[in-house]
Amino acid sequence: MSVNKVILIGNVGSDPKMQYADKDNVFARLSLATNERIGTVDRTEWHNLVMAGRLAEQAERFIRKGTRLYAEGRLRTRTYNDKFNIVHYITEIYVDNFEILGRSN
Repeated sequence: MSVNKVILIGNVGSDPKMQYADKDNVFARLSLATNERIGTVDRTEWHNLVMAGRLAEQAERFIRKGTRLYAEGRLRTRTYNDKFNIVHYITEIYVDNFEILGRSN
């Protein structure tokens, strides 16, 4: 048995960026900041969220920069080559469920 589960609560860093693969496949990509305090130092971690289908449509309608968000999902890592043929790795959270907790002023 294996488990790939991520639970995050944080603040959205930008409005969702929508991608339409075709009329039936829509994706929303957005960043989420989480904060932790280690001693007297605050550390912010940025997470890349990906939502598909119905969740992407809801994200487009209701999520904006500054929204406080609860998100559950699973980690996926993908690679791509840049124009210099350097391989880059990106870790993303594919969201299965989210809940809006509030909005910042």
